[in-house]
Amino acid sequence: MILSRKFLKDYVDIDDNIDIKTLAEDMTRVGNEYDLAERLVPATKLIVGKVLECKEHPDSDHLHCCKVDVGNEVLNIVCGAPNVRAGIKVIVALAGAELPGGVTIKKGNIRGQESNGMICALYEIGIDKKFLSEEDKNGIHILPDDAPIGKDPVEYMKLDDSIIDFELTANRGDLLSILGMAYEVGAIYDKSVKIPDIKHNESGEDLNKSFSVKVNTENCTLFIARKALNVKIKESPDFIKNRLIACNIRPINNVVDISNYVMLECGQPLHFYDADRLGNVIETRMAKNGEHITTLDGNDRCLEDTDIVISDGKRAIGLAGVMGGLDTEIEETTKNVLIEAAIFDNVKIRKTSNKILRSEASNRFEKGLDPSRTYMAMERAVKLLEEYADAQIQKGKVVYDKTEKEEKKITITAKDINNLLGTNITNKETIDVFRRLGFDTVLNGDIITVTVPTRRLDISIKEDLIEEVGRIYGVDNIEGKLPSSPIRMGSLDKTDRDIRNKMVSLGLNETLSYVLVNDKEVHKYTKDEFEELKLLAPMTEERNVLRYSLIPSLYKIYEYNKSHYIKDVALFEIGKGFWKKDETYGENKKLCCLMTGEYYLGIDVKKDVDFYVIKGVVEEVLNYLGYENRYSFVIPKQNIAEFHPGQVAEINVNGDIIGIIGRIHPEISKEPVFVFEINLDKLLDKRVSKMKFKDISIYPTVNKDIAVMINKDITSDEISKVIKKAGGNLLVNYKLFDIYTNLALGNKKSVAYSLTFGSNSKTLTDEEINPIIEKIVEALEKNFKAELRK
Repeated sequence: MILSRKFLKDYVDIDDNIDIKTLAEDMTRVGNEYDLAERLVPATKLIVGKVLECKEHPDSDHLHCCKVDVGNEVLNIVCGAPNVRAGIKVIVALAGAELPGGVTIKKGNIRGQESNGMICALYEIGIDKKFLSEEDKNGIHILPDDAPIGKDPVEYMKLDDSIIDFELTANRGDLLSILGMAYEVGAIYDKSVKIPDIKHNESGEDLNKSFSVKVNTENCTLFIARKALNVKIKESPDFIKNRLIACNIRPINNVVDISNYVMLECGQPLHFYDADRLGNVIETRMAKNGEHITTLDGNDRCLEDTDIVISDGKRAIGLAGVMGGLDTEIEETTKNVLIEAAIFDNVKIRKTSNKILRSEASNRFEKGLDPSRTYMAMERAVKLLEEYADAQIQKGKVVYDKTEKEEKKITITAKDINNLLGTNITNKETIDVFRRLGFDTVLNGDIITVTVPTRRLDISIKEDLIEEVGRIYGVDNIEGKLPSSPIRMGSLDKTDRDIRNKMVSLGLNETLSYVLVNDKEVHKYTKDEFEELKLLAPMTEERNVLRYSLIPSLYKIYEYNKSHYIKDVALFEIGKGFWKKDETYGENKKLCCLMTGEYYLGIDVKKDVDFYVIKGVVEEVLNYLGYENRYSFVIPKQNIAEFHPGQVAEINVNGDIIGIIGRIHPEISKEPVFVFEINLDKLLDKRVSKMKFKDISIYPTVNKDIAVMINKDITSDEISKVIKKAGGNLLVNYKLFDIYTNLALGNKKSVAYSLTFGSNSKTLTDEEINPIIEKIVEALEKNFKAELRK
């Protein structure tokens, strides 16, 4: 919403010593943020001049050497505009002037000729080209003959205005009008608000006798129609044009400009129809699927049954709340005007405007409208048409009204306010705040009954009133206090932080990625069945659904690093995946990791990332969380397309699959990229027994290696279980350290294990260890027909 200071001053008396920056900051203090606050014409050192002489530049085919009278002196100025000539009055930027775009005017020579300023076009001093005539777009601006030489041209053109571009919150639809802004500013500075003049004359037969309104949809709750006869289409008065320009709306003609002016003034969009092309009935209904309408911008629109349309009883002539139809637009030949002021369902309007066109009107309909302002806007429009379009207003108005117009009454006490805000505001101060806001109050004992005007649709409960008191009383005026109650330790779950610390200690880097992915990616890297959660209005189709797995997000980060020639990547993220199944919505916290390139093991020690490296990371995390000896890695029962079929495993804890680990399929990534993902909600749901500790033996351990030939289809996990069982209590550790295969071995592979033996009571001898190794070898031979390699 762009606020014009001059427009605002028509309805609330702002002191001249309050500049636009101060006003913007004061509005921010009550919760209304702004993007910019500046003069409408930001250029400086401008003056009205008269071109006394204009000659061709001796060294150019398009430049002119001009002598310009600026009041106290005559300046030599070189100008390249095609429409410059002697005798006209112009806008001159003097030496030292600052123009938009960082341009500073300096004295100098242009192709050998002295130039002490610049004759300006309107767009060069900051007026958008969309507001300009073709002549002004292509040349300098020529001022009328009565422009006073030596005076400020901006003030003469009545463009000496300042604007604030506000970024309003969605609940403050009342501020999408100058009147709404006036009430807000009036509350800040304790000023009363002037209501627009709506008095007018009317004559002739009552409109209800010759015209009817039909509403055939529950999505229209208010529709008012009035008629203005014998209008004269002409240029709008300067104050209307300038206020529209300040609010970034292009003036067109007096009739169209009045509809936009009233919309800005009252916040109620209006639509004007050429009554002679309309007939004697107007209807509001839902569109038919496939129905077409040509809108004012000349585009043919194909409609759906969720769109609200205005009809003449036969065909659609307007898209309700968004844009009118071309067939009934106001033209130069228009004589009679039908005026529409209505309220439509805000959700329907938003869906239609998102699909077809966002407009100033649709923005206001979406936020909700005050029915009393609808009536005011109608009467204000006919008042202005009578005054500035010489219209005769036909007697009567046709009304369909199903709106609720009763003002809300909410009870509150100063204690309620002070308990929530931490203030010591009295009843008198509270009532004064409501007075400044324009809310009526009744005090009964300590209870204040507040009557909320219908213009404030955002206020419906007691807490809303407390917010209003806090805003206007001033957050800066609330004294800070230390909490008086004892502080207790928070109940934040430390597990996430512990997992992060563990992953970082393992040499991985934490990342945070988008929870939004493309719908083509959401079902990848998992065999779980679920329904994706799509956004209703995604900003881009590349991110249109909530993710289920974190792997696609981390893989995109890997691709970004790869494109920047970073080969060694070790990332992890703790985030959420989202799903829907059988009308049940859910989310799961997950730990995801991606590794590729070289993995840093210590000073000058690196290792290429492979399946066993990332498997070691998983084991470290599970052991750290207390699940040691309770997990295993199992081959999936069905292939997952995105994983290498020979290097993938499901992570099993206590017989339940809680995650997956593996290499990304070579068809996706030619480089070896390994990932794992653990469902932390499922994992941490499993109870962890208290950790048991035992003393480290004071006696040395003995290491022995064995290597056996075994079938390729036998897994390391199966071998490890046999070794552990056969090794007994004296086998304190065992580790696979080598796998060897080649064509000569056929369907066999060689696996080598390092075995560690030890005792808490003595140093073991070979005579005690060798029988255990023989027992392990015998168990492997019996279970897997393994052959010991000599």
